Amino acid sequence: MKIFQPKLFSVLKEMNSKQIISDIVAGIIVAIIALPLSIALAIASGVSPEKGLYTAIVAGVVISFFGGSRVNISGPTAAFATIVAGIVALNGVNGLIIATIMAGIMLVVMGLCKFGSLIKFIPQTITTGFTSGIALTIIIGQLKDFFGLTFPEGTHAVETMEKLTAVAKSFSTVNISAVIVGLVALIILIVWPKISKKIPGSLIAVIVGVLIVKLFNIPVNTIGDLYTISNNPPVFAIPEVNLTLIRQLIPSAFTIAILAAIESLLSCVVSDGMIKDKHNSNTELIAQGLGNICSGFFGGIPATGAIARTAANVKNGGRTPLAGIVHAIVLLLILVVLMPYAAWIPMPVIAAILFMVAYNMCEWRHFVKICRTAPKSDILVLVVTFVLTVVFDLVVAIEFGLLLALILFMKRMTDVTKVRSWIKGEEDDDRLKNIPANTQVYEFDGPLFFATSDKLSEIPVSEGVKVVIIRMRNIPSLDISALNILQDVYNSFKENGIIVIFSHTNRQPLSVMKKAGFIKLVGEEYFVNNIDEALLHASKITEQ
Repeated sequence: MKIFQPKLFSVLKEMNSKQIISDIVAGIIVAIIALPLSIALAIASGVSPEKGLYTAIVAGVVISFFGGSRVNISGPTAAFATIVAGIVALNGVNGLIIATIMAGIMLVVMGLCKFGSLIKFIPQTITTGFTSGIALTIIIGQLKDFFGLTFPEGTHAVETMEKLTAVAKSFSTVNISAVIVGLVALIILIVWPKISKKIPGSLIAVIVGVLIVKLFNIPVNTIGDLYTISNNPPVFAIPEVNLTLIRQLIPSAFTIAILAAIESLLSCVVSDGMIKDKHNSNTELIAQGLGNICSGFFGGIPATGAIARTAANVKNGGRTPLAGIVHAIVLLLILVVLMPYAAWIPMPVIAAILFMVAYNMCEWRHFVKICRTAPKSDILVLVVTFVLTVVFDLVVAIEFGLLLALILFMKRMTDVTKVRSWIKGEEDDDRLKNIPANTQVYEFDGPLFFATSDKLSEIPVSEGVKVVIIRMRNIPSLDISALNILQDVYNSFKENGIIVIFSHTNRQPLSVMKKAGFIKLVGEEYFVNNIDEALLHASKITEQ
């Protein structure tokens, strides 16, 4: 499979008028779904509402045009809200633009280096942990607007725990009108999908919320009270760049890139199952990178594949990237024509929409299942990642979660790596075959690497032994640290006049040994294909 092979170009010959109409209809429906979500996610990210639409428009069209999936819909998602808000608070919108472009470049490099398949090596416990953590941070971040709270002037509430503290201290300022509007919107969001799946509940909640506030003149904050609404289309602009800022933003950009890669490829996998197709993961990463680069230059925020919008696209007949392109064009038209009316949307309605987004992404059932059924080490990684996401931030959570997962993985590998001696009476004699006199056989189980190399020193040798056979058929891998210990063991045997025979050495360990010169040191004749050859070779040596 080629590294860069956009699906749009390969499906052009399959398109007909019927499919084109289906894609256009699906694109319009997805745009209607994306409209309130894009606005809400922009606000949750700490930027003005139109920037969410800029992202869905620019990144949406670029990723659909160059993407490796037939139906993936990209735009702003809840996964980025916390980290984006943190970047804006510390480095401003200019810093966010630079971080988005840097993340895009990283994604392009990941695709060109064929890292599409490497995403599977990120443990599910980490993705579940930070996804649930992000969901909780979104909920905490929207409590102020849902309850209509008024923070004292000068309140610093950027981090999640600061927001929670500020909410607790200001809860006496709760606005009952805001709570009523928010609850009405929340009820609509819960009940409406049971009535109709064609029209998104978020759009109905927005319309009803606006009507309630306008008709009854209810005193609640609206988007227009807090933000200056712009209906100008996205315009290309180069951000102010300096090396100090770039160095500061590297961890955040890397986190954005990893999140974009994980979420977009998960979205592709889900859609593959729905349409019986197979995406090109490396092409998708490159497209996601190009989309984020363009989003940054046109004033947007980070983008990735959105699973819910992609599923809606498929369910409404979308089968080619044309649907994603149409969705972006429709959003552009809505931006130019209807954006000023977004100022009427009550903030409690936005909070309610984000509550539902958080609930849908939190995976609480999966979280509980892991806690009930997984090994303690997996539960530890899950809980630590979740807690760090909420208490600190996503960058710390992912870095520490990955480090902890790697350490625990190495411990598990160390625990299962063993060395066993073939001694008559300890095991089935038929399995152990006939061991020649003055010969000992040792068999290793598990990978040999720096954390398990001490197992090599567990080879005791009895008095009078002339030959030691090391059976390596259950050693899938070997690193240079373990090889250096093995060489020390071999030299010790050699000094004592003991010959070492290696049986059934697998390809990877054999390659490491050959490259390091170990095979030449020992002699090729002492590397045999199986245990029978090793025992025969040992008998000839001991009979001399």
